[in-house]
Amino acid sequence: MTTASSRGTASARPLRVLAAMSGGVDSAVAAARAVEAGHDVTGVHLALSANPKSFRTGARGCCTIEDSNDARRAADVIGIPFYVWDLAERFREDVVEDFVAEYEAGRTPNPCLRCNEKIKFAALLDKALALGFDAVCTGHYATVVTRTDGHRELHRASDQAKDQSYVLGVLDERQLSHALFPLGDTLTTKEEIRAEAARRGLAVAKKPDSHDICFIADGDTQGFLASRLGRAEGDVVDESGAKVGSHDGAYGFTVGQRKGLRLGHPAPDGKPRYVLDISPVDNTVTVGPAASLDIAALTAVRPRWCGAPPADGPRPYTAQLRAHGAETPVEAELADGELRVRFAAPERGVAPGQAIVLYDGTRVVGSATIDRTERAVPAV
Repeated sequence: MTTASSRGTASARPLRVLAAMSGGVDSAVAAARAVEAGHDVTGVHLALSANPKSFRTGARGCCTIEDSNDARRAADVIGIPFYVWDLAERFREDVVEDFVAEYEAGRTPNPCLRCNEKIKFAALLDKALALGFDAVCTGHYATVVTRTDGHRELHRASDQAKDQSYVLGVLDERQLSHALFPLGDTLTTKEEIRAEAARRGLAVAKKPDSHDICFIADGDTQGFLASRLGRAEGDVVDESGAKVGSHDGAYGFTVGQRKGLRLGHPAPDGKPRYVLDISPVDNTVTVGPAASLDIAALTAVRPRWCGAPPADGPRPYTAQLRAHGAETPVEAELADGELRVRFAAPERGVAPGQAIVLYDGTRVVGSATIDRTERAVPAV
């Protein structure tokens, strides 16, 4: 393995750094650490809604007027310049509209991953570089390693309990070369990060973490989608095609879902049923037993590599399928522009639209969007 020459915020020279400050404790401490490392830091808060009051507030927010004010106060305490940049239109097009379109097509997207790809390390980074900044700094828990040959790699955070490399798996080597994650190389608990913020005099030290989807104000994803896609009644069917219920819109379901199915007929064996498939073409949702969720393999599209693409032929990796999911052993290869993955053991509840992120040890190899799956053959 190539020896790393630098990790985290280390650099041979001070950098001009643009710190993305969400108004939360992680990004505030990350900006403060970047200053402490000797960099010339400017803070920026991204205004991602034309009507910030429509986004989450208080403990569940990251994009509100309240958050902007919290970020400004943190920048004042740290002693760095601070600006608010309006990226609402770009966010609407690249994240919100993509989210709605994916659900309409029967897929389950990850908007946080899309925001990192399209907003924080595309729109924001491009603007930062155009203004003469060297890097964008965020409060993500992940680590950028610079190898002795100069190439950058993305690795898991030192504390894997807080690791966020999954949602950064869309970053390519160019973006990694301009990324700083000051929290990623630190074996500290979240409580210790809050204590550090308090020592620095940052009022966000006690601010609760944000959760769920920032642009859905009340947390009602199905209601949000219905307001944009309209009511579309359809059938809920079992694996034989028999109708067992109805729905108001197939977009309101995701593969693996158990609750809220509104089934009019119990399963013959009395066991719970789960969403197995969503078909926007005929507006049907198929349900069945938990065992039918087992997936043996998948094909993913639009691969993005955190460095060089994998070598030809199938190779062993581990894969992560959800932001807080565990790693699972796989064999994967790139063929005809698609990523083909086979699991060492069946994986349950894999939904098209989700991201699969490949790892080689702690190194993030890259990510792709799940397009289709191959069901495992039930044991006889």
